[in-house]
Amino acid sequence: MQRSNKDVWVGLFVLAGALALLFLALQSANLLTLNFERGYPVTAKFDNIGGLKPKASVKSSGVVVGRVDAITFDDKTYQARVSLSMDKRYAFPKDSSLKILTSGLLGEQYIGIEAGADSANLAAGDTISTTQSAVVLENLISQFLYSKAADGPTEGKDAK
Repeated sequence: MQRSNKDVWVGLFVLAGALALLFLALQSANLLTLNFERGYPVTAKFDNIGGLKPKASVKSSGVVVGRVDAITFDDKTYQARVSLSMDKRYAFPKDSSLKILTSGLLGEQYIGIEAGADSANLAAGDTISTTQSAVVLENLISQFLYSKAADGPTEGKDAK
């Protein structure tokens, strides 16, 4: 069987298409970032991180300003330690606060940063102390159910 020049070009075109689809899949799942500049590292401690994962975005006003590098457990304070890599283009005051938010009702979780008013900015190695943990949907449902159970039965209360 003889290989023609067209077969090689078709094969290369199919390979390029497969690589483009792989790139788009990784990019849409937040598993690939093409930022080759290292940001400055910042650490934060949370009581509950919910479903936060490494590579999750750090957003301010809807703009991605950093990424979650790693999540570890501090066995002395019994808190989750989240290491962030903030983009060097963005400077935030030292008294900025972090909270774990969710995209939509059941979407992926990310960290929202709200700028403070301090004149000094965050630097490499700083720790952000003002944090708000993730809202866990199961905890909200159980609190609602327990409060309804504590109210007791509603039948016959108003009837005399």
